[in-house]
Amino acid sequence: MRSIWTGSISFGLINIPIKIFSAVQDSSLDLDMLNSKDHSNIKFKRVNESTGKEVANENIVKGYKLDSGYVILEDEDFEAADAVKTKTIEIINFVNEKEIDSIYYEHPYYLEPEKPAMKAYALLRDALQISGKVGVTTFVLRNKEGLAILKPYKNVIVLNRIRFSQEIKEPSELNLPPVSNTKTKEMDMANSLVEQLTEKFSIENYKDTYTAKLLEIIKEKSKGKKTSVPKMKIVHTQSDNLMDMLKASLSSKKSKPA
Repeated sequence: MRSIWTGSISFGLINIPIKIFSAVQDSSLDLDMLNSKDHSNIKFKRVNESTGKEVANENIVKGYKLDSGYVILEDEDFEAADAVKTKTIEIINFVNEKEIDSIYYEHPYYLEPEKPAMKAYALLRDALQISGKVGVTTFVLRNKEGLAILKPYKNVIVLNRIRFSQEIKEPSELNLPPVSNTKTKEMDMANSLVEQLTEKFSIENYKDTYTAKLLEIIKEKSKGKKTSVPKMKIVHTQSDNLMDMLKASLSSKKSKPA
């Protein structure tokens, strides 16, 4: 793996030099965009808006537009905005992880300690494990400040970026049914169905089967075979009786083992 950030974790007066690695990888197929006429690759180029000519990477700078024109930013400008956050993951406080709603989670990263910091790294990791708490921090990655939590996963500390509250859209504009706590026969039946389908969560039970099937179609097409799209089976309609559908759902599933 290739590190994408180097710096340190600040834990009280303890400083833990670390490297950041992405903890996830894309499982989808790498599809290229082609011209439908001759199947040539479609390439994207950075061009000058005024001249239409391509601009080399070394000649590209970043700027922010004001009324008076663009202000060009250098690397030192980004660091000067907050030199600490560009190099330090400072733990602000500790909280119970269950208090953070899943809608805020964004992207996980692995943190690897430098050799001299192994003991301090292990101390923080194990303290998080024993306490059941997560550390809340802010830091700057790729010129953008991020909010994140630090938590143990197996034998590594994971930094999981979470979104700021202003980044979450309110669902008030959606047309949604009201929340009801009224106990009904349908609700009892729905709870029974939930209980019947409840299992202990294991991530290994879930696979990206779509990508495997898509790859199989690609292989079949390469042999000249045509793709046939299966017809969707209608399970129920809006006019169906909800109670009848719940009963049918319960009877179609095997009972949970005792």
